[in-house]
Amino acid sequence: MLKGGEFLVSKTAHNDLFIPEEWSEEQLMIRDMVKDFCDQEILQPMRKSGRELDASKDRDEIIRLLDKSAELGLCGLAIPQEYGGMDLDFNTGLLFGEAISNGFSFATTIGAQTSIGSLPIVYYGTNAQKEKYLPKIGSAEYKASYALTEPSAGSDANSGKTKATLTADGKSYLLNGQKMWITNGGFADIFIVFAKIDDDKNLSAFIVEKAFGGITLGEEEKKLGIKGSSTVQVFFNDCPVPTENILAERGDGFKIALNILNSGRIKLSAGSIGGSKYALSQSINYSNERKQFDKSIAEFGAIKYKIGEMATKIFAAESAIYRTGKHIDEKEAALIDAGKSKSEAKVLGLREYTIECALLKVYGTEVLDYCIDETLQIHGGMGYSAEAGIEMGYRDSRITRIYEGTNEINRMLSFGELMKRAFQTKEIDLIAAGKKIPMRFFKELFSATYAVGQEDRIVENMKLLFIALSGIAGQKLKLKMIDEQEIIMNLSDILSEIYISESLALRVVKLRTMSIAKEKMAIVEKMMQLHIYESLRKVRTAAESEIDSLPEGTKQGLQRKMVKRFAKKYAVNPKDLRRDIADYFIQKNDYTF
Repeated sequence: MLKGGEFLVSKTAHNDLFIPEEWSEEQLMIRDMVKDFCDQEILQPMRKSGRELDASKDRDEIIRLLDKSAELGLCGLAIPQEYGGMDLDFNTGLLFGEAISNGFSFATTIGAQTSIGSLPIVYYGTNAQKEKYLPKIGSAEYKASYALTEPSAGSDANSGKTKATLTADGKSYLLNGQKMWITNGGFADIFIVFAKIDDDKNLSAFIVEKAFGGITLGEEEKKLGIKGSSTVQVFFNDCPVPTENILAERGDGFKIALNILNSGRIKLSAGSIGGSKYALSQSINYSNERKQFDKSIAEFGAIKYKIGEMATKIFAAESAIYRTGKHIDEKEAALIDAGKSKSEAKVLGLREYTIECALLKVYGTEVLDYCIDETLQIHGGMGYSAEAGIEMGYRDSRITRIYEGTNEINRMLSFGELMKRAFQTKEIDLIAAGKKIPMRFFKELFSATYAVGQEDRIVENMKLLFIALSGIAGQKLKLKMIDEQEIIMNLSDILSEIYISESLALRVVKLRTMSIAKEKMAIVEKMMQLHIYESLRKVRTAAESEIDSLPEGTKQGLQRKMVKRFAKKYAVNPKDLRRDIADYFIQKNDYTF
């Protein structure tokens, strides 16, 4: 089984890869049910009313939607069956996240209920805590939220100042402090609250019922987007919490928060791809309908550029997302077979793929921002108007690069975790992998470009380039490298391109062995070629910036030669590829993958 981050030094066989074309009929039925729910309960009413949901005005409607989704079983996706949930595997949960994104801001509401608001209890709760809370969260009798962020503790979550003090009788903790940006906070019955007991270094986590008292809510925040998601400040003033409501052990809160964020990051990437698909479909539909200069705008090269680029980015991103989701499921199963409890296996399975989850959060959300921006551009003035609904998606999408850890934090996290596993825990042998560099560099001297059919070689060379660049930078900067965030982000972007490109290339190899229509397979091949072309360009740009940012005497000349050989151009015509890809989806009048 491939370990987290090991993709950098090992080759994955395509047969070991899960691809979206392998979804079962049952999984696709869940996806379609969720999309139908979004259409009937959210999108159609929104079109009729001509306005989006607003948490400050439509609280009753938001609660009704949450209750309605619970009737369909959607609030208990990750809750074990013995507590009334569906207990879906992780990858199917990601597919749910993709589908529920069609509900716009409601996706954030139900996401808090099914993920950050309930998973701490699923993963870390005692049997008594699970029996008491999970059935009611799954039925939406209890609305759930997650209270971590504070005015002075955002990305540095462990610096929170909310305090928990044991009462004289030893039966309760009194919580005092302030939390902000709390999703579902305006109507939540349950809060997962993080606070420090006395002068502890690390946070502890508590299950707090609103009924305990000592809780005051702020007004609904006035936000740029996701206006239909309740977001408030929560104030705790001597809020009494029974000692049996602490999650896991004292001081485990920070660990709990990090592991829940791993789950949230990859789920957010799946939701982002769902939003991207929705945006692309809107773009294709409008392009076919909109006439200018006596023909549809879909016939113009500038529009085809946008559609072809969007489709390729989406296809590439989902290749990596569901590859990773399956890895998490497989790791969980292996841990259970090895004797771990189901809850512990879920936590460790997610932790194993911390690097991939961080990379995907960044990549998926930036694909979404690209797609919604180009969708607005294709719609022109109509996109800027509230009438078409595009501007709402534009506003809603912007938050995705901020929550679950900003993209900057996640870039640094992915690189930092990789270095930790390479040089502290010795789980990933970068040094052994780097020994291939001289021979491969010599071989690359004999060709000026890559050709179609060499995608596997391209990905392997990207890996060697990353190992070389990060190794040289590390040798020069040593402990100072932690302060060179610009350099780390450049290297993280290269790492991301490697993982996405490999996932896409492996998906295409696997599709070649399956019964795929010839026309469809031709488009798959072209999307791979276009992505590899663009990926190499991004790698060159990031590598050149990283090299130029290093201090003098860091073997810049050698590094530039490696970039020239390992990230050389790929001999394809990007314009023709984009046009062919766009023409396929324009003819289908939808994104059909």
